[in-house]
Amino acid sequence: MNYTLSSLIFLPLLTALVVLLMPTRMVRGIKAVTLGGTLLQLVVAVWLYLGFDGAAMANGQTGYQFVEKLDWIGFSLGSLGRFQIEYFVGVDGVSISMVLLTGIVGVIGVISSWNITKNVKGYFSLYLLLMTSVMGCFLALDFFLFYLFFEFMLLPMYFLIGMWGGPKREYAALKFFIYTLIGSLFILIVMIGLYTSVIDPEATAQQMGLIGQHVPASLDLIRQVQQMLQQGTIAEADMVRTFSIPAMMEPSNFIPGSLLHVFSGVSLFDLPLRFVAFLLVLAGFLIKVPSVPVHTWLPDAHVEAPTPISVLLAAILLKVGGYGLIRIVYPVFPDAGAYFSTFVGGLGVLSIIYGALCALAMNDLKKLIAYSSVSHMGFVLLGLASLTNEGVNGAIYMMFSHGLISAMLFLVVGVIYDRAHDRMILNFRGLAKRMPAYTAFVVVAFFASLGLPGFSGFIAELLVLLGSFSAPEATGMLPRWMAIVAVIGLLLSAAYYLWALQRMFFGKYWIFPELRQKAIIHDLTKREYLMLVPLAVLAFVFGIFPHLLLDKTGMTVTGFTELVLRNGQEQLNILQAILHR
Repeated sequence: MNYTLSSLIFLPLLTALVVLLMPTRMVRGIKAVTLGGTLLQLVVAVWLYLGFDGAAMANGQTGYQFVEKLDWIGFSLGSLGRFQIEYFVGVDGVSISMVLLTGIVGVIGVISSWNITKNVKGYFSLYLLLMTSVMGCFLALDFFLFYLFFEFMLLPMYFLIGMWGGPKREYAALKFFIYTLIGSLFILIVMIGLYTSVIDPEATAQQMGLIGQHVPASLDLIRQVQQMLQQGTIAEADMVRTFSIPAMMEPSNFIPGSLLHVFSGVSLFDLPLRFVAFLLVLAGFLIKVPSVPVHTWLPDAHVEAPTPISVLLAAILLKVGGYGLIRIVYPVFPDAGAYFSTFVGGLGVLSIIYGALCALAMNDLKKLIAYSSVSHMGFVLLGLASLTNEGVNGAIYMMFSHGLISAMLFLVVGVIYDRAHDRMILNFRGLAKRMPAYTAFVVVAFFASLGLPGFSGFIAELLVLLGSFSAPEATGMLPRWMAIVAVIGLLLSAAYYLWALQRMFFGKYWIFPELRQKAIIHDLTKREYLMLVPLAVLAFVFGIFPHLLLDKTGMTVTGFTELVLRNGQEQLNILQAILHR
């Protein structure tokens, strides 16, 4: 078995243990060890990206690469069957992009953290634990394992904001914790419901004695077990329920009569229980995206978080929400995904416009960028809701692109805040005269984010708009007006970026009088170049050569859309037949 994915997940954790064993006074040593650990993780992530076969189809229970699957927790429940949790990780075209992004941003975040002086050991230990949790989320194929990593993200982020943040850090950290915890509880309820409704056909075949323990089942045997399950000829004691996400994607693995089986006929609030479960888990991940109207924790968290943590939050933590929608919500509940496509697309459009309007009204540069993140992540929802190949590819590309560009945006905010301890747009003018190199990177970051051709953001927005515009004919999922309204969001993004650029960087040099005593305005340092140059280059490279990512995601997305559309339509027809009896 290849342990590449385990090394990706646990390298930061091992590095954190080393950091914890180091004397507190070894500040530079702690930073160097942390940088070394994240660099090693990046090397493994790049190696994985280069070795990933983008032509392999990831559909249902097949197509995942570098898979590691081990029994973790398992015991007999007597007449109730067997309880089973697996250490099950793998990578496909969706997760490979997030793995690469996490490796890149992890290193940039450490470089950005070099000026941290307060409780250095605690800060970098929590930082590394956060990196382990995020990477685990992107690689887990067992729902319980995914949920474990998802929950572990809460604690380090709570303390990183609450201990190293701004004046209102406790309020922002608590708000982040409460919102995310509520979303986690929604996901937990659905996870338990799915576990009681789904079996692992291979483990069930072993439990029935059809094959020996640890002997892989053939495809024919799996189909035989699934057929026996639907016919009701498998005894309860022989059923091995599972948290396996690929198993949950296969309708034939649902136990007849279980709560979330399509034939269950159970309803709540006049909706099939499967639809209610979809809405709960959708809400759980939308809080993480975040989408309007559950976005209000994000601006506070960004404003109060230290710059490196804002970078991690925007670049990779928000992507866990979008990733959860693609990995779990739509494949497991394709019927509800098809039924609520207009609702999800509408939330995306609402986020695009509302986030852009809020950004336009902001005087705090960091808050402006926080609301721009809400707006840009709306494109992820719109592309996903279209269920077209272009739209879903665009959603994944937007998550990757936004990760690079948002990291760069929050870093440039951190640069001016480090010098003036202020980030109000109206308190600065003519900065281009004193900080020409810094201004150049701000221009690159702003133009990349607003979707200028030649940068990765343009490719992402183009694919999403193509997918959502063609959705009425291709999949019948979205009305065309949604794509048209989304274009207005692009115009608004150009407005708030260009207006901020004009006010802060052009004209005669001036800063607010109260800042002149303490502000030390100078251009970029070598460390700041080291943070910004790689991100600018990558945003340009993936804007000019989109095939570098699309070749990795294409076949997975094709499998995803085919699976969701096929299963979704079949299950919708069944549900409609049941409801109209």
